[in-house]
Amino acid sequence: MRIDLDVSLDPTLGCGQAHRWHRMDDGSWEGVWRDRVVTMRQVDGHTVDVQGTDDRKGITRYLGGDDDLDLIISEISKRDEYVASLAHHCPGMRILRQDHWECLATYLLATNANVARIGKMVESVCDHFGKDLGRRHGFPTPKQILDGCGCIHECRLGFREQRFITLAERVESGEIDVESFSEMDYEHCVKELQGINGIGPKVADCVALFAYEHMEAFPIDARISKVMENVYGVTGSYKTVSEYGRKKFGQYSGYAQEFLYHADFIQLRSP
Repeated sequence: MRIDLDVSLDPTLGCGQAHRWHRMDDGSWEGVWRDRVVTMRQVDGHTVDVQGTDDRKGITRYLGGDDDLDLIISEISKRDEYVASLAHHCPGMRILRQDHWECLATYLLATNANVARIGKMVESVCDHFGKDLGRRHGFPTPKQILDGCGCIHECRLGFREQRFITLAERVESGEIDVESFSEMDYEHCVKELQGINGIGPKVADCVALFAYEHMEAFPIDARISKVMENVYGVTGSYKTVSEYGRKKFGQYSGYAQEFLYHADFIQLRSP
């Protein structure tokens, strides 16, 4: 199946938004989406070849196809020349629309861990508890986690282990309704997310942005904190730096943050 969409897979799938995509030796990307092993290959800047699913509408939405990318880039570029240059040199990067439960559970594991470590933890959780899909496993449901949690120590989650089990318990019991966050505005959403043990302001902003489509979220991790200091001279508390980003870049601050993150991410890995 081929999808016509202005998207660049390398920065979209490879820059830490989601943690189940692996770039293969032939340049394609393999991941697990809705309990299917899916492979995507860039044909050109406006076409992606997708194998493993025939859900054109679903995969297009997952890749951020509902976003008016030209409008978004125009809006954030008006506000900052540096981000405008980053967007110009990284055409087609989009923000994914991730499954609510998977994104919430994944980012709970992301506390105090780098991208590589997060990926290993997520794959271990999937391998231990998720549905066997052949060469990969699906992301487990809360029930699957609870049914097999006696071996969770094998996943090497460290201090995150009990938080992860507790989250699964609260979601499975209905105490936390992961769909309800969709009905909240940004401020309410991040406030409620931070009521979950193990979720601080950074994780709440990531989940609000990547799962619940709050494009005004501006997550601050160590990398972005350094960028904001070096480029904009902004330092201080999480709230101070994040609010600066949201005020500067407006309703599409999340996209500006991704361009800043991607530029630093790529620079760090350049020879």
